[in-house]
Amino acid sequence: MGYKDVKRSNPNKQTNVLAIINQKGGVGKSTTAINLSAALGEEHKKCLVIDFDPQGNTTSGYGIDKDELEHDIYDALLEGYSMSELIVETPEPRVFVVPATIQLAGAEIELVSKIARESILKNLIAEVKDEFDYVFIDCPPSLGLLTINALSAANGLLIPIQCEYYALEGVSALMGTIQKVQKINRHLAIEGVVLTMLDARTNLGVQVAQEVRKVFKNKVYKTVIPRNVRLGEAPSHGLPIHLYDPRSLGAQS
Repeated sequence: MGYKDVKRSNPNKQTNVLAIINQKGGVGKSTTAINLSAALGEEHKKCLVIDFDPQGNTTSGYGIDKDELEHDIYDALLEGYSMSELIVETPEPRVFVVPATIQLAGAEIELVSKIARESILKNLIAEVKDEFDYVFIDCPPSLGLLTINALSAANGLLIPIQCEYYALEGVSALMGTIQKVQKINRHLAIEGVVLTMLDARTNLGVQVAQEVRKVFKNKVYKTVIPRNVRLGEAPSHGLPIHLYDPRSLGAQS
């Protein structure tokens, strides 16, 4: 079944385009992209997840074999393909993915010579976004041209922050980049901060959570995602957590 065969829950409501971003790697960006989109799919929201990280973790985490892909997001950015040609199905019937492969790693350099290079992703999303309730962009762990494209295309930001030492390292640089992009994208705002991988048994995890709340105040979600073995296992099975182990603590969170 193609993505056009699945209808939006509310065609009259503006599509929410959210970039999931943090310049640190391993903080739970892809886990958030996969499981938040899947949970919204269960709530009858139609979602598109754009894997914008050359590692392609969201692609493989949704069970998509990167070796069998003919095209990915790189081909839309630099080879003239439309977004609609790249959208693939997932195990969650209302969630679709624009996949990424390691090929995307070269895009950072190749985009430099392009006209309006910071708006290419925004224009690609504009072709299809009216078909979806939510569009999520899983950003790479850097502040280069790919991330600038994501920030230019989004109207909101989700910032996963790991509840471990050095959690806030680099956040000031990220905020500086956000402020610069807001000059060309005045709709861009922080939707919320997601605390991830909390080990409530340690004082450090609790202290980091408190520190993050001091910095971001009411932008930090009350729900905290715990460190959970089943959440870590799910991507290797190509499934979101609610299909892999719906009774796990990770799924409930």
